[in-house]
Amino acid sequence: MSPYLLEAFQGLLTLALSPGLVGLVRLLKARMQGRRGPGPLQPYRDLAKLLNKESVVSNRVSWIFHAAPCVLFTSTLLVSLLVPLVAAPLPFERAGDLVVVVYLLLLGTFFLALAGLDTASAFGGMGASRGMTIAALAEPTIALAIFGMAAGAGTTNLGAIVARTLNHPGTTLSPGHLLTFAALFIVMLAETGRLPVDNPATHLELTMIHEAMILEYSGPYLAIVEWAGQMKFLLFLALLANLVLPWGVALEPTPRAVLVAGAALVGKLVALAIALAILETRLAKLRLFRVPELLGVSFLLALLAITSSFLAR
Repeated sequence: MSPYLLEAFQGLLTLALSPGLVGLVRLLKARMQGRRGPGPLQPYRDLAKLLNKESVVSNRVSWIFHAAPCVLFTSTLLVSLLVPLVAAPLPFERAGDLVVVVYLLLLGTFFLALAGLDTASAFGGMGASRGMTIAALAEPTIALAIFGMAAGAGTTNLGAIVARTLNHPGTTLSPGHLLTFAALFIVMLAETGRLPVDNPATHLELTMIHEAMILEYSGPYLAIVEWAGQMKFLLFLALLANLVLPWGVALEPTPRAVLVAGAALVGKLVALAIALAILETRLAKLRLFRVPELLGVSFLLALLAITSSFLAR
């Protein structure tokens, strides 16, 4: 199988599975709370409905408001070509490693915050301020946590890190790997707007972070932003699954290995979705001034992970 075909497959897989993953988490949370809840296919219906609606845009916004959804969607989709979802290594990994992935994620967040400010809405500005505060604390933790693994592999290439872990499976039980998993899990909650950092189902303006930034979007613009957020959620879970527990990732681009890798990825995503649904039904949203403390804990865990990796060499 062509490596470039694999790259395209990863992008299509991200586009296709991300709404269903969000729908699965919503369904699991509803059942655990004693509600029937929407089906796992509801996000697909929501996206289709929004794409068929007309966008209502203020005549006072600048080009930033119009460009932000496209930048957010494109940068997130590019990350799916650099993250080892089903195979490693891949051709595009030579064009971008850990540093590029972190900055692409931050680029989308930055433009979304600019769009929130561009509307001159009080809630948009509030959400942008909160979002950038969280991003400033979360993005260094992502880089530092994966740098802990990069120190052992001798490279910041994500595919090479996965390949080394598969060749040395004992490292998955090392303190560095376990600390990295804990740090990335906390950052995932913050970056994707999950409890206890943010409530993805809230409509209370004073508690919103991500939703406040996109409050002025509607129609296809809102669909693109929502779809990008769902892809970001899947990519963070995939990073958790494949960097820390990379079993199933194809090292040879054969059709059988890719099918096994795809099935393994789906299984790991479902397992993480179940764990996340259980966690979110047991936790309440933190007050905003307590969120930096939680992210500070994740940064400390990442620092301990990289220290452990250097000591274990």
